[in-house]
Amino acid sequence: MRENKFTTLFKHFLLFSIAFILFTTTAPIGFLYALFRQLIFKSVNSLSVFLLQVALSLDVTGNILMQHVLNDSLLIKNDDTHYFGNTKETISSVLGKNARTSTLTRAGRYVSAFLNWIDKDHTLNSIMYDIKTGKWVVKNES
Repeated sequence: MRENKFTTLFKHFLLFSIAFILFTTTAPIGFLYALFRQLIFKSVNSLSVFLLQVALSLDVTGNILMQHVLNDSLLIKNDDTHYFGNTKETISSVLGKNARTSTLTRAGRYVSAFLNWIDKDHTLNSIMYDIKTGKWVVKNES
């Protein structure tokens, strides 16, 4: 039997609600446990990698949650625009791709400049860096 659109929407909203409640209640425990475990049994480098992995995960989640706001406020829409919302991409990567095609609004250029001020060429480098291997996939051409 085919589900109607309302049933599908309800199921997806229910799954989202459960995931959100579980995340907000268990993530602090998991984070603190991992933080102490890394500090006690591993090296500072291992903790650094863990923190970067969490940051990237939150960044990808932000890219999904904020896609409509970011698309409307940071991008000039045309055929060269790379949109926010990809489930495997960070906000910085989308900013870097749009910086290359000159499809950032003034606000988008400011956000990109701020990130690049914190970490030199951050938005361009985020397009090509593989966190798992810790290596550059492609050399930055700038």
